[in-house]
Amino acid sequence: MPPDKYTAVWVSHSSISDFLACPRAYYLKNVYKDPKTNHKMKLMSPPLALGSGVHEVVESLSVLPREKRFLEPLVARFERVWGKFSGKRGGFFDVDTEYKYKVRGQEMLKRVERHPGPVARQAIKIQQDLPYFLAVGRRQYYSLRQNRLAGIPVRVR
Repeated sequence: MPPDKYTAVWVSHSSISDFLACPRAYYLKNVYKDPKTNHKMKLMSPPLALGSGVHEVVESLSVLPREKRFLEPLVARFERVWGKFSGKRGGFFDVDTEYKYKVRGQEMLKRVERHPGPVARQAIKIQQDLPYFLAVGRRQYYSLRQNRLAGIPVRVR
């Protein structure tokens, strides 16, 4: 047993299920890293393709000035990005399934346009890793320039 719970290996329910279904697939997905890039492999699936495509579109807004973020419809951006995840590259084995996921992504982005919330506000990109911090049960405040982060962090690295 590790000396404390913070040095233990944390595994999710889905990771355990992956291991029970196929230990080799678990190894490739959760342990193996490409020696050239030192990145873990991603086993592409339709939900991952959807999330990656939507995330790429929303993330691309953070580098634009606030007043220019919504000049081009997000769905138009999504159409360009979706080509990276289309077909077998996105884990799709039939056009009907791909179409359903693509429509879900378009609907998600239309909701962002209707209710932009923090996406319409100023973005600050942190270029370094945040320090390890642990606080349980008390509110913590961190000042990043003029913006403040508040919350009850459980574990941040």
